[in-house]
This record gives sequence, structure tokens and C-alpha cells, in this order.
Amino acid sequence: MNAALCGLAANPALPPELIDRLIPVADDDIAAELAGRADLSHAQAVALVARFEESAVPLAHEGCLAADDIDPVAQPTAALAWLSERAGRPEWARLLAASPLCEHREKLAACPGLPPDVVESLAADPEAQVVAELALWATADVAAGLARHPHAEVRRAVAVNEATPPPVLAALITGEGQLPASRCVVCEREETPFTHDPHCPRPHCDLPPGASCDGSHESSVHDTWQAALENAATPTEAVVRFVDHPSMLLRRALAARADLPPEVSARLAVDPVPAVRADLAGNPAIDDVLIRALADDPDPVVRRGLAHHPNVPLDVLVHLAGVTRIGATLLPRIAAASPAEMGELATSPNPAARVLLAQRDALPAWVRDALVTDPDAKVAKSVAAQPGLSEAQLRDVVHRHGVQVVAKVATNPDANGALLEDLTRHEPSVRKVFKAVARHDNATGPALLACLADSRARPLAASHPALPPSTIVELLSDTDRQVVEAAAANPSLPPTVMSGLVPRL
Repeated sequence: MNAALCGLAANPALPPELIDRLIPVADDDIAAELAGRADLSHAQAVALVARFEESAVPLAHEGCLAADDIDPVAQPTAALAWLSERAGRPEWARLLAASPLCEHREKLAACPGLPPDVVESLAADPEAQVVAELALWATADVAAGLARHPHAEVRRAVAVNEATPPPVLAALITGEGQLPASRCVVCEREETPFTHDPHCPRPHCDLPPGASCDGSHESSVHDTWQAALENAATPTEAVVRFVDHPSMLLRRALAARADLPPEVSARLAVDPVPAVRADLAGNPAIDDVLIRALADDPDPVVRRGLAHHPNVPLDVLVHLAGVTRIGATLLPRIAAASPAEMGELATSPNPAARVLLAQRDALPAWVRDALVTDPDAKVAKSVAAQPGLSEAQLRDVVHRHGVQVVAKVATNPDANGALLEDLTRHEPSVRKVFKAVARHDNATGPALLACLADSRARPLAASHPALPPSTIVELLSDTDRQVVEAAAANPSLPPTVMSGLVPRL
């Protein structure tokens, strides 16, 4: 791959005439960059697809091609891309449904709005993976018919499909009114009984780790049950039977459902596996009584799950913040906090509670200004990237907390060029500062030159339009391919240099 040409293909300032010169000399990587451009003309898009059929996929999504530009026989990938956008022609679908390549038929099965005769053909396909793909996206009536397919993987796909009628989903769990599946991915390849080694040494083996079949297709059936449990359309009465099932995965899927009866929730709350209780703790359907009981769970995974509950009472959340490491993430309950609740959190004696509040975007100015002067460095760091802070406030927080906050201050969108330059010169140096500054819209040439000294920030700085053009040109000869590509993609690269990089035909 030519790194300079690859970067140039992504350069937003690349003149149209250079795009014309790039297309004939492009390789796969350059073509992928060109296909992602928003400024390709129709003629350029057609020329690119003529050389690289895979380019049709992004170009179809962007509407850069017309149906008359596609030959479904010579360019089946392009035709499939159009069909996936509901823009293809019915005759293309009929042609591809008869393709000898299973891969084409499988991709076709995922396309929406297929003609009924094509759906019927795909539903009868001899390859289970094609039928399973169809089952994932099928309409209710087609999914109901495929629920009786002899292959267990097709039935699992039906269980995933939210359009599958609820009675059919229930039958996939209970087996009522259905004949058992006659084959699965395991028994059609291996002599049963067979359990797939999780550390299988065989090259190209794609059986799932632990997949097994003793004639009952047990691993595929388990996966079907799990898919049905995770499908919101599956009736409640069909899923509650799994509350004491030996499979932790099935109990976890049950614990996350929004339709749990209170008695089922109560039993899951004492499940021996913390992950099950954690999924229950984050379930919006559980009531206040159960929330408060789970707040005292001995396992931090459960308490962390409860912290993500959208309706956790604020006093419970403050308690959790003090006893559980939650991390720098915006919790649903914090995002929904009222002004009065924000005031309560901002003045909480528990710094962990103030850290939670500081994760909220667009804080009211009075809250933001109070938190940025917080004596706790973690609180100040958490709010230091908030827009609206003045240069004086940002410099003050750096003065008070130093290396603990400088990298976060460097990400503040209102940090000006002078401040960013000073942050790159901060002593002791903080390596994360250089990547943050190299990404910053307000970074100046001197700040970016400082960033070039850091190996991780160097490619980012090379792509920044504020970097001096002479330096950008120098970086085209860098020993690091990423730096060369980034420099070539820099819109401040002089047009004459761009032209010199592209071969003349």
C-alpha cells in the first residue's frame, strides 16, 4: 500500500482532477478511501466501481450510483448493495437467488422488500445458513413457517426475530405443537455424541466453543431458548419457567426482561450468580423495594449494575457511589436529575457523588463553576472538559491540581491556543496531553510541533490543518507509515505537492 496515496485519497481538499488521476492507479485501500468521499461525481463513482466492485457498497448507501450503472451478472456485490437499500430491481433478486455462490444468496436473504417468489426460493434453500439469514429478517408469516424448519439454526434465527408471532416464540420454548429439529450445526458435521473443544486446534473450524450434540441438538436448543428469552415479543408465561434453570446464561436473559412478575424478580434477586443479580439490578422493571434490597448486595458487580438503573433513588445512588467503583460514566439517573437534585449532589459531602454529577453534559453554569473549584482532584478533573469554562478557570484548575487534570483540560473545547501551548510545556510532562492537543480544533502550530515529539500523538498532529505546511511536507518522508498517511490527508498540504504525489498516466 502506498501510504501517501492512501492518505491523499481521504484528503478533503483533494481537487477533482486528482481524484480522476487516482482512480486508475488505486489499490484496494486507496479505493476504500475514495469510496468514502462525499464529493465523488457520478462519473468518478462509476469508474471506481468498474475497477473495485466492493466500492459499490458505500457508494450505494450514499446514492452516488444509478441502477443503470449496475450489471448484476458482472457486479453481484454492487447489486446486493442496492437491494439492501431497497433500490435494486426485482429481476436482480431473482437472478441472485439462483446464484451458485451461497455467500450471495445469504446476503440476499438479509435484503428487505424482496419479491414473494424470491422469499419462497430462499426459504427452500438447501443451505441452512441462507434460510437462517432469511429468518432473522422475515415478516411474521414467513417467520412462523420457518419455525418448523428441520434445522435448529433456522429455528434459533426465528427466535431472534422480533416480528415472529408471540405464540410461535412460545412454541419454540415449550416445543408444543412442533416436531423436534432433525439436525444442527454439530451433528451435520460430526459423529454424535460430540462436544466441541473450546480450544479446538483444527484450522478453519468455525463451530462455536463448547457446541455439543448427543442427538438432541442441545447447544442449538439452548441458543434458541436464549434468543427467545432476549426477544421482547416472547410471552411472559413462556419465559418464567427458566427462573431456576441450571444455565446461568438463560437466567441472565430472564433477569433483563421488562415483564418480570414480582415473584420471579424476588427469586432472581437471590440467585447464586452475581451476574444474574447484576442484570436484574439494572432492569427498569424492578420496584423500589427490590432496588433498596439490592443496594446492600455483597458483590460490587451487582451494586454497579444497580447504579445504572434509570429509577434508582438518589439517596441509594449516593450510597452506591461511596461503596462501589462506578467509573467515569454518565448514569441514567444522573442524566435525568432535576435542578434541585443537581444542587443536592453538587453539595454532597461524598466526593464520589460529586464525580457522578460532573459526568453530565451541559451542566448549569452554577453547578459547573462550583465543581471546577472542587478541592477533590477527581471532581475537578471530571468537569474540566465542560464547555463554557473560561481560560482563567481552566488555568486555575491546572494550578491547583496539576498533572491530575492537565490532560482533561486539554480536551476542553474552549481551551484556546495559548493555553494548549502551555499545556504541552507543563512540567512534569503528561503524555496524554499531546494526543488531546493534537486532536484539538484550537491547537496552534507551536503546540502541534510539540506534539510531534510524542509517538502516539505524531500521526494526529500530522493530520491537523494548523500544522505549518512546510512541516506537513517534511512528514511525507517520515519512517512511520501512519504519519505519512496522516500528512497526505491533511487539507493544508499544498495543492502542488498533492499533484506531485499522484502518478500521471
